[in-house]
Amino acid sequence: MTTVLATELLTVLTLNQYLLVSAVLFTVGLVGFLARRNLIVMFLCTELMFQAGAIAFIAFSRFHLEVSGQVFVIFILTVAAAEAALALALVVLLYRRKETLNAELWSELRE
Repeated sequence: MTTVLATELLTVLTLNQYLLVSAVLFTVGLVGFLARRNLIVMFLCTELMFQAGAIAFIAFSRFHLEVSGQVFVIFILTVAAAEAALALALVVLLYRRKETLNAELWSELRE
């Protein structure tokens, strides 16, 4: 009985609801990125924004009955994996130099 209810719930969800979830996730990621100064939290917030974009692409792909959005999500996940590897390596390198992950202390890198 619960499987039937779960299946009916999934078919009732509309494109607007998926886009709302995507927009909320993106907003949480953007606010977290702008408000926090810890490099790891900033990195996680960018990953959250990537995933929000992926949800939007999949929702549009499903709505238009095409696979192009799903293919694009594979590229987003590939870029996110490469970004994760580079960002974590950079965080480890920066932590070894100053033993802090506060982004404000790294402002001299801009000059």
